[in-house]
Amino acid sequence: MNLAAREAEIIGNADYLAHRYDEVADGYRFVHVPREVHRSCTFITDEHLPDVDRYKLISRASLTQVPARTAPIHFIFHSAYCCSTMMARAFDIPGVSMGLKEPVVLNDMIGWRRRGADKQKLATVLDTSLDLLARPMGDDRAVIVKPSNICTPLAIPALKLRPQAKALLLYAPLESYLQSIAKKEMWGRIWVRDVLIGTLKDGYAVGGFSPEELLQLTDLQVAAIGWLSQHAAFARIIGTIGPDRVATLDSDSFLANQQTTVSALNRFFALDMSDEKISQILDGPAFTSHSKLDQAKRGAVFDAKARKEEQSKMAALHGSEINMVCQWAKAVADSQKIKLEIGDRLFDQS
Repeated sequence: MNLAAREAEIIGNADYLAHRYDEVADGYRFVHVPREVHRSCTFITDEHLPDVDRYKLISRASLTQVPARTAPIHFIFHSAYCCSTMMARAFDIPGVSMGLKEPVVLNDMIGWRRRGADKQKLATVLDTSLDLLARPMGDDRAVIVKPSNICTPLAIPALKLRPQAKALLLYAPLESYLQSIAKKEMWGRIWVRDVLIGTLKDGYAVGGFSPEELLQLTDLQVAAIGWLSQHAAFARIIGTIGPDRVATLDSDSFLANQQTTVSALNRFFALDMSDEKISQILDGPAFTSHSKLDQAKRGAVFDAKARKEEQSKMAALHGSEINMVCQWAKAVADSQKIKLEIGDRLFDQS
């Protein structure tokens, strides 16, 4: 098989994930990731994917000669620690859809943007990247992409590039979010500071704080600033794209109303699943095993009851500090005119 034929075969086969964009070579690194590998990976990132070094680099110029076959694409943008991985896993439905869990190629768009990419070229490359992510597996009718939480700045550009695409904005209520950060101990506290650095670079961090004032904040205050920044960004997405294409949902409502959520998303993303198929999803691994435990512990059930138990433990350990930070965050939100409650629009649309 000659080179052109081999490249055409890869481009035409969604089992070859467009894993990375190489801005120097102006090409994509394709890695073989069939459906069963997607299922076994928490995220489709270097840390979790096998054989990421065995990639095939294909230039963007070659891609224009062999256009990819695409399906409708939709998105789950999220603020982290809000059950977004569980939701993405639920869309692994052969013959219906595939849920892509944090494809790194979109992180590459953010990194390139931060390094000063030309806006027009970035938009062109993002367009191609969305085409590559939208390649259906087998006879799937749609692709549901859950980007990393750092990819919020791509939401408006991506939705403008794909006028038929819809997006769910999924978030944890502030108190639940802070409990999740506290549970992660040192690593969670380091992570929220990294998130703040990213939002500052991307230009959507909540204003009103000098660099010195940011350094004076506690870890959980920093976490709250990150949460408020995402919340304000979500409001801008709704305001720019419109509520007919953008729905919101909080994780507590999701866990407490799983059947209602899946049924509403079935309609929202126009997946045309039967009630029987929806019941199969609810009885499947996405809802009956933990999304982020290692394989030996994957059988552990994570549902509204399990989450409530986790939250109760964190409340006992950190409740006083979390309550103070929630009150402080409300004052910050009021000063910046940020609405803490943006509603469960997903259910409103159903």
